[in-house]
Amino acid sequence: MPENPGMSRRKLIGLGAATVAATALPDALFRLSSAAAATGPTEGIGYFARFGVTEKMLRDGLSAALSRGADYADLFFQHRVGNSLALEDGEVNRAYASVELGVGVRAVKGDQTGYAYTEDLTPEALVQAAKTAAAIADGPAKPGPKGLKADTSLPSRYPVKTRWEDVRPQQKLPLLSGLNEKVFAADKRITKVNVFFGDEAGAILIADSTGRVVEDLQPMTRLGLSCVAEQDGKKETNGYNVAGRADLGYYSPDRLERIVKEAVSRTVILFEAVQPPAGEMPVVLGAGASGILLHEAIGHGMEADFNRKGISIFADRIGKPVANKFVNIVDEGTIAGARGAINVDDEGNPVGKTMLVENGILTTYLHDSISAKHYKVKPTGNGRRESYAYAPVPRMRATYMLPGPHKKDEIVASVKKGIYCTNFTNGQVQIGAGDFTFYVKNGYLIEDGKLTTPIKDVNIIGNGPKVLEKIDMVADDLVIDEGGWTCGKDGQSVPVSQGIPTVRVASITVGGRGKQA
Repeated sequence: MPENPGMSRRKLIGLGAATVAATALPDALFRLSSAAAATGPTEGIGYFARFGVTEKMLRDGLSAALSRGADYADLFFQHRVGNSLALEDGEVNRAYASVELGVGVRAVKGDQTGYAYTEDLTPEALVQAAKTAAAIADGPAKPGPKGLKADTSLPSRYPVKTRWEDVRPQQKLPLLSGLNEKVFAADKRITKVNVFFGDEAGAILIADSTGRVVEDLQPMTRLGLSCVAEQDGKKETNGYNVAGRADLGYYSPDRLERIVKEAVSRTVILFEAVQPPAGEMPVVLGAGASGILLHEAIGHGMEADFNRKGISIFADRIGKPVANKFVNIVDEGTIAGARGAINVDDEGNPVGKTMLVENGILTTYLHDSISAKHYKVKPTGNGRRESYAYAPVPRMRATYMLPGPHKKDEIVASVKKGIYCTNFTNGQVQIGAGDFTFYVKNGYLIEDGKLTTPIKDVNIIGNGPKVLEKIDMVADDLVIDEGGWTCGKDGQSVPVSQGIPTVRVASITVGGRGKQA
């Protein structure tokens, strides 16, 4: 889940060349994406016209994709320029840029998908890719759209004042060096600091065989800070990161102070931490970052393709209780500025709020167009893809649990002996069954209803659907985590958000230093 997307060989080669150029900071490199004046919807082919994309090119590509009898076809153009800077102990040790430009063509026949892509944005290359995708079908050609109509009704969930294309590295470096200095000043035990900064200017254009055209400009930024502390010959490492669809103004003084405070406090508290006793016990999940468990162990099982194929344990649970009546789970793409926010999904479908679990009842799945047709429902705006090189599949956006009827203090006080989890790192999940193992980086023992000794190096082991059933208290303190979460599925990575209020799970297996007394 923490951002670490895979990289194609082509992209890796491009970055290798870009690294040298980025060090010299030429204007051309950082202005490759001189987009329209603001993010959000634009008229027709406003952005991609600069690459020679025309209405005729779109019509010809769609006609070629339908040439073998496909039921539906779409084109997905994408241009993305990313820049990254990294500091180690105050010195720049990494600076690079990445550029992606291409188009993917999808032809759909029933539940089957043919897909091809090209990085050559010429009419000839597009038609050839479309004919390759069209081979999924074998029947008489269907006509392409006679006309194309731009959808200009998109919201603007991530407006920017200054485009990332116009922000120079010299404007970013003081921000990074200032964080570095503040971390060293915050605690004399800090011996090493690493700061990473990334920004991205992206644009997509979707045209489909119904004649719809949608264009969206999509900013993104992420800042991560990690530090090493040393005390009495022992070293501990931890950190904190934030991310959002925003411009440089995202990094307010309050947010920067929080990054420093959280990174340092999460690190130095580990010197006091112990491993808890092992065994079955109540586990309280802290508000915010604990949403990773909700996302991984439960959310994936609610993606419609896993259910359509009978893989998910939720495949026959629509309309049935899956949790207590005060448990409500939502997936939405409408949280302004959130990392998981989108104005439109990668099929061009509108994005809203999808109630997955309402009053403990499983109400629906997360759908792309193919699964929605199979289930005879409307798409939920969850068709997402990593890039033009991939076909869309049902994916989460921002998945979280709504506030419940309890208070945090009430929940902690209800536990005689257990653990309280605040910060998760690595985890493994078997999506079909929902079996999981998560590593808790920070937390506390709960003893006689009070938070006592800090804990570390803890594994919790369980089954997502069963944990959902065992959630017996939900607080009213929902937090949507601001971290740079990235979701992996089918070899694709997409940015997401997640959140949860403080919740109590009646029992989870905790792996610690020995059996519980």
